[in-house]
Amino acid sequence: MAVRIRLRRTGLKGQASYRIVVADSRSPRDGRFLENIGHYNPRTAPATVEVNDERARYWLSQGALPSDAVARILEKKGLIANRRLRQNQPKVVEKEADKPAPPAA
Repeated sequence: MAVRIRLRRTGLKGQASYRIVVADSRSPRDGRFLENIGHYNPRTAPATVEVNDERARYWLSQGALPSDAVARILEKKGLIANRRLRQNQPKVVEKEADKPAPPAA
């Protein structure tokens, strides 16, 4: 079973808050989960984040992969090392002057 640590949406329409849960990667976003390890409310200033550090470390040690959003939260809490998230990087275009000249025939 592939296990993920991810956000589970709760709250009213337009007033979202999230629970940080450990769930099977194949289950729906708001479906069955194995354990609730915290909550995240982005609507407060600053955003409220509560995470059970001990349980988060346990699940990470068991091979659970955090989603990108949860990874950012865990990085800010110091539970995981900073990791580079997948981002679109601009391609480097070589200039004509930098290319070597073709061999003389």
